[in-house]
Amino acid sequence: MSESARILANHRVHVLPVVLALANPPWQRNVWLDPSTFENLDHVFHTLFDDFCDADEPERFLGVSLRTDEEVALMRELGAVLNAAAAEAPDDTDAQHLQASVWPEVVAVAGRLAQVMVANDLKELTALLDEGVGHA
Repeated sequence: MSESARILANHRVHVLPVVLALANPPWQRNVWLDPSTFENLDHVFHTLFDDFCDADEPERFLGVSLRTDEEVALMRELGAVLNAAAAEAPDDTDAQHLQASVWPEVVAVAGRLAQVMVANDLKELTALLDEGVGHA
């Protein structure tokens, strides 16, 4: 596996679960609103805007944490609706974000992005298996 492929896999192992969580309202209520859990919306924002991507300018993460132009476009859209939700959360609490009028759009965009990311990862996995990578 090339170094760039390793970097992409490392970044996606962080980004994809966050996108999946954004697409899952029951998870958000059961996990993010539980103060005893590690994962919360702050973790989501750091993952998508600081640590493993930049949802405001995702183009520079093409080939780093995003595989395709479609993923880039959807990540930009997700960043925009997350920022809109944050603008509706004056105290920046997870509960306020989840109550924002644009939150259903966050869930919908995240769902589309998650579907595209998973499909792209499965295509890549299939290609690797067809090439015999990982076989002795």
